[in-house]
Amino acid sequence: MLILVGLLIVIISVLGGYVGAHGRLGALWQPYELVIIGGAALGAFLVGTPFKTVKQTLRAVVGTFKGPQYKRQDYLDVLSLLYELLNKARREGFMALEEHVENPQDSPVFANYPKVLADHHLLDFITDCLRLMIGSNIEPHELEPLLELELDKHHHEAMEPAHVLNKVADGLPGFGIVAAVLGIVITMGSIGGDIKEVGAHVAGALVGTFLGILMGYGFVGPLAAAVEARAEQDARIYESVKTALLACLRGYNPKIALEFARKTVPSALRPGFSEFEQHLKSVK
Repeated sequence: MLILVGLLIVIISVLGGYVGAHGRLGALWQPYELVIIGGAALGAFLVGTPFKTVKQTLRAVVGTFKGPQYKRQDYLDVLSLLYELLNKARREGFMALEEHVENPQDSPVFANYPKVLADHHLLDFITDCLRLMIGSNIEPHELEPLLELELDKHHHEAMEPAHVLNKVADGLPGFGIVAAVLGIVITMGSIGGDIKEVGAHVAGALVGTFLGILMGYGFVGPLAAAVEARAEQDARIYESVKTALLACLRGYNPKIALEFARKTVPSALRPGFSEFEQHLKSVK
């Protein structure tokens, strides 16, 4: 909603100021300028972007209008799942988790958290980390670099849509200039004719520059920033998983390990200490 409000403010401010200065809205209606600018930007985007990233970018743009991928309840679910798994490992040993980790779809523990099961990126991260803890006597200082490497890779991939949108935003003013130059070419062809026709062509050329700059800095650039902010926030859940597992490996009991993880949750989504305590009791 906030994104839509911001975009609406941009439109109202620009057009409102223009009309307030006695401008005519009809003069800004230059559909072929939009075809040149938008089409060229789209073509350049497709040329310079792998197909996988194109699909990822489309999903990311749609996702920005839905808000963060992980809500408060999702953090509670992930922390509760880790609490169950780590409690079981503490009572029966980490080998007791092997059947759950190898076949999470058939695990009665994972079955309690269907949204985690449906999120294959998060599920793979949890099971891969636990698999390392089960299959070897790995030390915390040995596991942490591996988890950091995985998080860096995930972060890089999650940021790809924001990076390509920023490149499109940077290119839009240039395509606006291309549209303006083509408009001047048309204008030069009408020199010697009706002065009103010449003036209309000049106005159309200038609108091309205006549209390129407005689309770049007023729409696509802010949208890229929104995609980046969402990716940053969604990555926090992986940080919570990493913190909980490392704390457990360092010898902390599951409840304390999960308290470390709770501290990494974004403050707007973080459950309170008492709320979290009650939730863990319900899990027991």
